[in-house]
Amino acid sequence: MIDNLKKILNEDQDPKAIEKITAKLENLLMSNEEVGYIAVQKKPAVNILPDSIVVTNKRIILCKPKNLGLSMEFVDYDWDDIAASFVKEGILGADFTFSTKSELTHTVDYLPKNQARKLYTFAKEQLDLLKNPKVAAPVVDEIKPVEVIEPIAEVEDIVEEVATEEVTNFAEIMPASTYTSFEEPKTEAATSTERKLSELSQDELFEKLQNYKKLLDNGLILQGEYDNYKKEILSYM
Repeated sequence: MIDNLKKILNEDQDPKAIEKITAKLENLLMSNEEVGYIAVQKKPAVNILPDSIVVTNKRIILCKPKNLGLSMEFVDYDWDDIAASFVKEGILGADFTFSTKSELTHTVDYLPKNQARKLYTFAKEQLDLLKNPKVAAPVVDEIKPVEVIEPIAEVEDIVEEVATEEVTNFAEIMPASTYTSFEEPKTEAATSTERKLSELSQDELFEKLQNYKKLLDNGLILQGEYDNYKKEILSYM
């Protein structure tokens, strides 16, 4: 128990007295109650059965030995009932006094000055917490990014994004005009091809445009040729 209260002990306190008090307080502390400080009387003449005062985060506890030290009387006051606290220093020590809202006043005298000051400081902190409770910071919900749905691309954009595939049979998709000389006039076969384009459905036209794109990606036709084919097919779509 003393190891847990080393922060409370100082040169003015008797470790045995602190151990005795804490042993009796062990079963009196409430859940989530922590001892903040313990002060023990130090009378100038005989200091056999000193009174002590314990401050926790919930209350002030007065500890008075009874029956020659065989028993202990405990009187406690919640911080909600405490109106104010005072310290008065003298030559032989200091008095720690606190008053309640019911106009009761209690004083523990002959306290070492250092202990009385620490009692007063702790009491002020607890009273300030009651007057100005800490407000928890509001929880801000994480703003989720808005999913943006892109509009459907036009037919030309879709055609440009078609994955490259290997073409094995070029004769099926190559129009007759590609086999003629560039300077030759358009043959009857080309005219036949135009008529066939007008007879194709939208899906068939789109598939034919995809095939031309594959030829372009594989380097089998030039960009200008592909553009002409695309323009011609799109005119029928």
